[in-house]
Formats: sequence, C-alpha cells, structure tokens
Amino acid sequence: MMQIRKSQERGAADLGWLDSKHTFSFAEYHDPNHMGFGPLRVINEDRIAATGGFPTHPHRDMEIISYVLEGQLEHKDNMGTGSIIRRGEIQKMSAGTGIQHSEFNPSGDQGNHFFQIWILPDTQGLEPSYEQQDVPDVEVGGAMTCIGSKAGAKGGVTIHQDVDLYVLRLNEGAAETFEPAPDRHIWVQVAFGTLSVNGETLSAGDAAALEGEASVLFEAGEDTEALVFDLG
Repeated sequence: MMQIRKSQERGAADLGWLDSKHTFSFAEYHDPNHMGFGPLRVINEDRIAATGGFPTHPHRDMEIISYVLEGQLEHKDNMGTGSIIRRGEIQKMSAGTGIQHSEFNPSGDQGNHFFQIWILPDTQGLEPSYEQQDVPDVEVGGAMTCIGSKAGAKGGVTIHQDVDLYVLRLNEGAAETFEPAPDRHIWVQVAFGTLSVNGETLSAGDAAALEGEASVLFEAGEDTEALVFDLG
C-alpha cells in the first residue's frame, strides 16, 4: 500500500525570515490525518533568509536531525556545543532530559535550505547528546547510503529508535531497488528532482508512505536526491 503526500498539500508558515513547509502537524498547523508516521513526528522543509534564525528554545525527549540541502546552519546549545552545518553534513541532537539551542543562518547574503526532522525516541530521559558527520558520497555501484541508524549499527549518526535513514541519489535515468524487511514502514521524502516510486511520480517536496511493500523500485526522471526512512 502506498499513499502520496504532495508538496502543495503540506502546511506552511511564512515569517518573513522563514519559509517553512510542514509534512506533519506542527505549531499552528494541525491536520488530524497527518500527525506523523510511526515514530517519525516532524519533517519540516525550512528556508531561512540571510542572518535569520530560531533564537534559543527548549526541547526534550526527541531525536532532532538537521540535513542541509543548501547554504549553512549555525547551531549553539547549552551543552557548550557550537558548529556550522553545511551541505553534505548531517547533525543529530538527542534532546533527552532537556536541552536549549538556537539555529541561525550565519550568511549575510545567502539563504539556507534544510530538512528538520523529529523522531520520537524509544527511551525517555536520555542524557542529551550531539553528533555531526559528513554524508559520504554514494558508493560505486550503489545509490543509497545509510546516514543514521539505531545505535549507529548500520552507520551514520546514532538514532535512539528503530529507524534507518538513507540518502538516495540517482542520476537521470538510473534506477535502484530497495527490499525492506517484513513489517517495515517506508517514508520517502524528495528533496530535488523527479523520482518514480513503484510507478508513482514524485517531484521535489513530495513524499510517499509505503506499508506492506516487499520491494520498492526507485527510478529517476532527472538527477534526484531523496531521504528514505526505514521504520520499525
């Protein structure tokens, strides 16, 4: 079974310095039919104007992932962590018992474009922690790279939940088949390009939720990048 979530159907917020699209209910956007997908609670596609950003604010008991598509994102938190996340990097913050952080676009003239992802952890009250890694280039002969996994077992940043997060990169005309284990749930979020998922064509910003599929065929109509969540 597959359900499509079109880009234009998402919630939206325009604060001047922030243009945000909400795949699931978030802040003032509420849709009882789109509250999340398994432990996947938030996928916000955010564009932050030059020098704009989120001032210091709290989180707890949430796995928060930032995946930069364009530009830079500066992160600071009350653990003393400070870093700039760039294209080709992923950051994961386990909020656990509580953390306060800020996120800003440090550029004076260029916008920022990134996915902010929230995943419910399988354990509450964890000690807050932070990771940032390069996203490796796709290996020769492959199109998918694991960039986050349960306890880091399959590579990438550590996610405290039964989730494997992949980046899928395909050149125009290329194809890749993914065979999830039985009883897994798959969410595909397209960042760039045009991607056919089991025959359904998705464009940038579109998503697909798949359940009970023994095989998922990805075919790129043009150079494409997407995030693929394999959820227990």
